[in-house]
Amino acid sequence: MTGGPRATVPDSPAQVMTDLLGVQRRRFAALDPRLPEAPAPPPGDIIVVGTPPHRVAGVVTHHSWPAGSGPLLWSAAQVSELHPVIGGAGHGPLHTLVDAWRGHLLPDVLRDHDSAATVIWPSRDVVATRVFLDRGLMPLAVLAVRPCGPFPEPEPDPSLVVRPAGPDDLEVCVRLALEELAYSSQVGGSLMRPDAEGVKRTMIRDRLGRGEPTWLAERHGNAVGMIECGHADAAPGAWLANLLPGGVWGYVNCASVTPSERGSGVGTHLVATAVASLESSRRGVRGTYLYYNPPNPISSVFWPRAGYSPLWTLWEVRPAAGLR
Repeated sequence: MTGGPRATVPDSPAQVMTDLLGVQRRRFAALDPRLPEAPAPPPGDIIVVGTPPHRVAGVVTHHSWPAGSGPLLWSAAQVSELHPVIGGAGHGPLHTLVDAWRGHLLPDVLRDHDSAATVIWPSRDVVATRVFLDRGLMPLAVLAVRPCGPFPEPEPDPSLVVRPAGPDDLEVCVRLALEELAYSSQVGGSLMRPDAEGVKRTMIRDRLGRGEPTWLAERHGNAVGMIECGHADAAPGAWLANLLPGGVWGYVNCASVTPSERGSGVGTHLVATAVASLESSRRGVRGTYLYYNPPNPISSVFWPRAGYSPLWTLWEVRPAAGLR
């Protein structure tokens, strides 16, 4: 006696993710050799759409920032993030995944003006770029990297002095940080919230108290620029290992030049000093990284000239209901 045809057991969502992730890792390696191995997505709501060979998947996560927290100066209060696992898929399947993502947005998020839908993706993947633009997402920030090496020598400026900042420089550092925030809030993802001054003062006081590298540029004794920086380890299991190859990296957290001095070379002197210090003060530093805003007409020119090139792009739409 023979049985009838056996029913096909569909792959579990976890198995689909595993299979697609293997292909995605090859895709990333071919796109940009500077990328680390494509990471597995974090825990969240798993989405699987389509059928082979057009099946794709993703994980949707949601987080909220409480009032008064530092990230609210560059982030919406409620954020829905898509972590695509699309293997080698093209435009059509990725469009379908974004459709499914919008269906997973929480009602509270859709009603909240202080919300965002975001996705971080390799900057060189132009297939994804076309899809994200079509769906209303904007490239509000890029993570850019620079390998270790000589920095372009700035023009000599005898009237300019660059020195380390200390706790006594708190107020001038807060002023310069707020000037940068006021400008970047017009041309990128930063937000000038009502409590920005208090939040910045606490963050900078803590940085200076811990002795984290902060440099001031002074002209004739007046502070005209500031740069905050430090080191981070892309060790296995660390969040940075999802974005950068393993090892120690220098990072530039904030660079600010007072409005009257922009274009005078202050920024170049600050960055040259900071990069040289970051690369020489720790052994085995692989390079430096930072975030800048592509819509910013100053940053989008200054940082590439300094040798930084985009690795990851943060795509975002605010409010989240604007996701098409």
